[in-house]
Amino acid sequence: MKRKRVLIPVPTYGFDPSEAAIPWKLMSEQGFEMVFITPEGSRASADRLMLSGERLGIWKSVLQARKDAILAYSEMEKSSSFLNPLKYSEVDENDFDAILLPGGHDKGAKEYLESETLQQLIVAFFKVQKPVAAICHGVVLAARSIDAGTGKSVIRNYKTTSLLKSQELLAYNLTRLWLQDYYLTYPGLTTEDEVKAVLSDQNNFIKGPTPLFKDDPKNLKRGFVVRDKNYLSARWPGDLYNFSFELIKMVQDK
Repeated sequence: MKRKRVLIPVPTYGFDPSEAAIPWKLMSEQGFEMVFITPEGSRASADRLMLSGERLGIWKSVLQARKDAILAYSEMEKSSSFLNPLKYSEVDENDFDAILLPGGHDKGAKEYLESETLQQLIVAFFKVQKPVAAICHGVVLAARSIDAGTGKSVIRNYKTTSLLKSQELLAYNLTRLWLQDYYLTYPGLTTEDEVKAVLSDQNNFIKGPTPLFKDDPKNLKRGFVVRDKNYLSARWPGDLYNFSFELIKMVQDK
């Protein structure tokens, strides 16, 4: 049987290690072929602060990537696909079964979030109704993907969630004395506000329950995702196991 192939675009630097590594690990364990792409085909690096906890101060235990994610990232960065990524411009939707859009709030993520090449690739996945899974800032990339035929975002008529405004501003306010606007990828515009702006109905943005604790395989009720047809979205690393398991189902069913 042909292996399912899942595409993971990331920036050269600054993606969230948890949001790439945990889905990578869980989907790899299911036998999926995970293919990384970067702007120029050079090896990527995740946000170092999320991995090391350096400069997160008293909030390190809350804000740093958790141990299971750090271990998964350590495995992922040794994988052949991660070490030998393709260029954004080298891939075609026809060669893949799904696309996974991790987040990342470091300013380095902008080259990923603002890539017109990636945006048009996402449009292609939506046109043929292949699974598109976006988490945290990855939802911004989906929101910015404009279908030339309609002039509208591909998620305009979909239900979605994303990193919540309350989460983004809390992280910023907890650390702004020493990290300045590190937690604000785009100062003055939160992820939630940008995503809501492209939706045809504001009620299509679903916040879910208050995100207090991170989910895991034994505590899936802590997580939250929104699935609407071929599109899956989640808010933060605390939703990752629900997000990953649901994406696995979508790819298998497809």
